[in-house]
Amino acid sequence: MDKRTLLAVVLSVIVIMVYQAFFAKPPAKKVPQQQETSVPAGKETGATPPAKAEPIRAGGEETTGKIVAAKAPEGHEKDVVVETPLYRAVFTNRGAALKSFQLKDYKTSIPGTKDIFKTFLHLIGRGKPEDQSAPRPIELVHVTDGMPLPFTVTFGGSTLELPAESFFETQQNMLDLTKGTETQTLVFTQSYQGQLRMDKEFTFYPDTYSFDIKIRLHNLAKSQITQNSNLTWSQYVDPSAPTDSYGHDGPVAYLSEKIDRLQVKKMDADKTIGPYVSWGGYESKYFISAMIPQNPSLTSLRLAKEKNLVSVQLIGPKNIIPPGQAGIFSYKAFLGPKDYTILKNQNIGLENAIDFGSWLKWLAIPMLVLLKLLNNYVHNYGIAIILLTILIKIIFWPLGNKSYKSMKEMQKLQPKMLQLREKYKNDKARLSQESMALYKAHHVNPMGGCLPMLVQIPVFFGLYKALLYAIELRHAPFFWWIQDLSAKDPYYITPLVMGATMFIQQKMTPTGGDPMQAKIMLFMPVIFTFMFLNFPSGLVIYWLLNNIISIGQQLYINKKLT
Repeated sequence: MDKRTLLAVVLSVIVIMVYQAFFAKPPAKKVPQQQETSVPAGKETGATPPAKAEPIRAGGEETTGKIVAAKAPEGHEKDVVVETPLYRAVFTNRGAALKSFQLKDYKTSIPGTKDIFKTFLHLIGRGKPEDQSAPRPIELVHVTDGMPLPFTVTFGGSTLELPAESFFETQQNMLDLTKGTETQTLVFTQSYQGQLRMDKEFTFYPDTYSFDIKIRLHNLAKSQITQNSNLTWSQYVDPSAPTDSYGHDGPVAYLSEKIDRLQVKKMDADKTIGPYVSWGGYESKYFISAMIPQNPSLTSLRLAKEKNLVSVQLIGPKNIIPPGQAGIFSYKAFLGPKDYTILKNQNIGLENAIDFGSWLKWLAIPMLVLLKLLNNYVHNYGIAIILLTILIKIIFWPLGNKSYKSMKEMQKLQPKMLQLREKYKNDKARLSQESMALYKAHHVNPMGGCLPMLVQIPVFFGLYKALLYAIELRHAPFFWWIQDLSAKDPYYITPLVMGATMFIQQKMTPTGGDPMQAKIMLFMPVIFTFMFLNFPSGLVIYWLLNNIISIGQQLYINKKLT
């Protein structure tokens, strides 16, 4: 197999990968209520709800079946703001749930930049003035009126059913963690007519995107009750929202050390998976809202969709709560960026939310770490990509030289190879024998140009994944018109130049004797140019520079062997 044949195979694999990457992912959706593992105050019965509710005694009366707690007193909605250096959250006493969660360091658009082309059209009177409104912080809560809010708690399969969205009491109006290092706790309380008192506690830390959720159920009745807390993340799916062809917007979970992603468009019925759920939630390409149970081995996950509402719900074990005691249900939550270092530090496998692939991550992660290290010195991810490309080329320089030398030697044998193909065109076996004899006589290895290329393919794919899903490139500027390395080149300059360099490479590479193969290779620069038009500009820059260095290396080898 000569270099042309291998390259055709390699490029075909890349085309398949790109095709898969171009599958449009559904818009942001809603997540159902999730449940977390309970920490029993009395006895723990297991993760599966019982088929029948156990009898309980409420107010001294013996009752069988599920009891519906009296509705809590009506009240007025009250918001409580939690301010930290990293985010601004708004909670409501209606259900003690989350109304808003804004990430301060991440914006919906690039601050202080203008579209050069639109600005030019406006200056010559051919276009409307560009909207220069300030970019808004990223909002992770997406719900509409009438929909349940994230972190709503329900008690499915419990012996005492509580209203989902009653008004809780709280003495706090705001928690400010911007000026200190101490943790603070927001407490909501609700009582249900001598049957139960529920305390819902959120504990916040100033230097992390994670916080604790604790639900205390105080049994005020005269007999034991069995309760099961379900914690939910709800997400509104906007049918008109644009989709990201490279990212996944939808429910995601990590169970049994494997990642599980659901396409919202394919959700048509409730689905329960588990147990062994380490975490579950809702993600986009660069951000995630995850709920983390205390006991994954006893936790399952329920996924549901109703019209434009998607829900993700953790289902944990039941608590048997004796009279006069409290059952505690503990969770953690992470709402923030899919930054590998930040996610890794959570120590629960959250870093698997970044779609590096099952085996490519072992190459993608080192590439990302090296890219961030280079950026610490040059403070420009575009330049860091260039330096990383050069470094990879230096590492594989000897293999490249060997490949180009082998191709040059193969080129010298092409006239004789054409004669053999003409002579034995009707005898494939004899043609193969004579070809190998020719290679042996001239000390040429027909695989010499292929093997060095094969070694470099995994590295390319690893870097491809790293550049495609690294949040570090989101809104990271390079120079001039490229102000976001995670977005496509707005004027398609770099992909067009990249296509030109591929065409030059194709012309410089020795042609094989197979006419069909030659025709296929002739179209590869065109195919790749169209594919790269919508690729993130950071990835295009890598491929472009790699082509330029390869052209220079091949010119050097050709001149040396002439």
